[in-house]
Amino acid sequence: MSNLERDPGGMVRCGAADGGATELLTGREVPLGGPRAMRVSRTLPGVHRRMIGAWCFVDAYGPEVATMRVPPHPHTGLQTVSWLLSGEVLHRDSVGSLQVVRPGQLNLMTAGHGISHSEESGEELLHGVQLWVALPGEARGMEPGFEHHAELPRVSGPGFGATVVMGSFAGERSPATALTPLTGAEVTVSGTAELPLDRGFEHGLLLLDGEVEPLERGPLLYVPPGRTSLTLRGDGRVLVIGGEPFAEEIVMWWNFVGRDHDEIVAFRKEWMEGEGFGTVEGFDGDPLPAPVLPGTRLRPRGRSR
Repeated sequence: MSNLERDPGGMVRCGAADGGATELLTGREVPLGGPRAMRVSRTLPGVHRRMIGAWCFVDAYGPEVATMRVPPHPHTGLQTVSWLLSGEVLHRDSVGSLQVVRPGQLNLMTAGHGISHSEESGEELLHGVQLWVALPGEARGMEPGFEHHAELPRVSGPGFGATVVMGSFAGERSPATALTPLTGAEVTVSGTAELPLDRGFEHGLLLLDGEVEPLERGPLLYVPPGRTSLTLRGDGRVLVIGGEPFAEEIVMWWNFVGRDHDEIVAFRKEWMEGEGFGTVEGFDGDPLPAPVLPGTRLRPRGRSR
């Protein structure tokens, strides 16, 4: 999924220094392209907190009857994680992948030094999340790739059952490629659940459906490192993400993750004028043009404030 904002704002600079108590990260509504443009709630990056572990982007959408149509667009320095609760989305990319993702399945695209892709669906009930994971420095130049996982490990505990999407959760590990210590899981809560947490990770929890305390519909609940468990009560589904606080500083602008202003400028130029992001075959339409860069040098911002 692309960041389709025409004015994606200044460059976001993120580092590892963090602290503070549990907090609610309120999302903002942004449009997702298509003839009946969907609205998505973006809780990362936010004004006050821009990463949770290596997770640097969280969009939640639906349930809504809509058509998804995201033209070919580029990515660098990240992984895209596509997770659906309802509907089907067709993925195409510049390494030749053509794959429908359905509820309970994972589409994982690793951009490495550069890839482009598109996403589209028919008019149907769509409900899901799109997430990005920042790649560590040693992996930023790797070859791009794509993985589809139709079957993922399941784990259960008192009051909950979970599908492990990325990294590890409650003693189970996803087969998907993770290049930093991560957790990503869809958790179904029934009654009172005691979720195990990795003490060294920071976590984020997003209510997907139902009613689960202490979560609210919309915001992402941030849990700082140091916890070994979290009590949830109710009936519903929750997205759990987390990871070791990311040790590097990253720069995000539009669909690029880089390390400084000059990299972002070079990525944009390559997308608009070069061939380094490859070609998405089979999409009926033109690629998505990059937004115009600001007239002044993009200014780094802190990871949290």
